[in-house]
Amino acid sequence: MTQKANILLVDDRDENLIALEAALTSLDQNLIRAGSGEEALKHLLGTDFAVILLDVVMPGMDGFETAAHIKQREKTKDVPIIFLTAQEIDRHQVFRGYASRAVDFLLKPFDPWVLRSKVEVFVELHQLKAQMREQARTLQRDLGQETGEPGKVLAEQLAQRSGQVQEELAELRRHIVDAYQDTDQPLVDGVRRVDRAFSRLSTLIDTLHGPED
Repeated sequence: MTQKANILLVDDRDENLIALEAALTSLDQNLIRAGSGEEALKHLLGTDFAVILLDVVMPGMDGFETAAHIKQREKTKDVPIIFLTAQEIDRHQVFRGYASRAVDFLLKPFDPWVLRSKVEVFVELHQLKAQMREQARTLQRDLGQETGEPGKVLAEQLAQRSGQVQEELAELRRHIVDAYQDTDQPLVDGVRRVDRAFSRLSTLIDTLHGPED
């Protein structure tokens, strides 16, 4: 059973957090609120997130500063961030946003379908990476205990599961192309990173499986 992903919603206004929850509730994931940048950073200390929706204009630590802190931490540097802003984005804002390695901007009032579709892709990427990490841990644990014929059986089972994951990646890739016409480069890059990680896992499985008799 796939574990639910955590999605962090960061905004200083309750009505905006309610709107985000209403747009994302159908994804059936864990939606976690933060009313400030400082509160968001506290959540990130002990919880793994698939994506962060981050308001730009907040009192005290604004969205850009919060994102910079997130990306400076080893544990959270790769978590995707989508900025939400009610203001027209000027060149300076775009520079600050991408300098903090955020992956996207959405203007308020946002289209709930667009927001949900973008978040869904990041959730699926997060869950696929979690599956591959779990498979790698299982591989290391079980092959430390099994040798000879049982080890070959295990490698065959992992090879079968890796084929299923590959099919899921292909379906996710088609979803991105259909929804965004391959123009949403951050999402495309995210899939490519998962592809590379999966390729490394598949190579390891093939090596363990050994040559055909």
